[in-house]
Amino acid sequence: MAGYTPVCDVGWKAPGFSLLGVDGKTHRLEELKGSNGTLVMFICNHCPYVKAVIDRVVRDAKELEALGVRAVAICSNDTSIYPDDSFDNMKRFAEQHGFTFPYLHDESQDVARAYDAVCTPDFFGFNANLELQYRGRVDESGREPARPDVRRELFEAMKQIAETGHGPGYQKPSIGCSIKWKAA
Repeated sequence: MAGYTPVCDVGWKAPGFSLLGVDGKTHRLEELKGSNGTLVMFICNHCPYVKAVIDRVVRDAKELEALGVRAVAICSNDTSIYPDDSFDNMKRFAEQHGFTFPYLHDESQDVARAYDAVCTPDFFGFNANLELQYRGRVDESGREPARPDVRRELFEAMKQIAETGHGPGYQKPSIGCSIKWKAA
């Protein structure tokens, strides 16, 4: 089932976390944050929305790194129901797509709950002070292949945040598959 992200709560502070990455290391938000901004992305391996945009996300993350913006991806899905999102499959997915950023496993789903993540992909763009400035989409393509001239909304928003500390006033929500929550 597809879901949309809520309107950006500008200024909301990023909750800290400590999660295991596919590189075998534990990563903390404070250690990952960029000098000019941080992009926290909730993704997974199986979602058709993520699969449709992941190569553009990897491209954008590489380009944003040069602007002092660091990216991190988190998978929070229940792997007992969606084994495609298992830790081993996360490793393969990161390698297959050439991730240059940490890909972390939120097995407890506590981080997804703290961020109020809704879907995959769900993008949280923070300024240097870890204040939320963007919660929108990569671009208008959704699950479809992007046209060559598609506007790079996520990249442009994060570039603006890196340069000014503030995100765009108008943001279109991301769309994706719902987070696969564990049974209560």
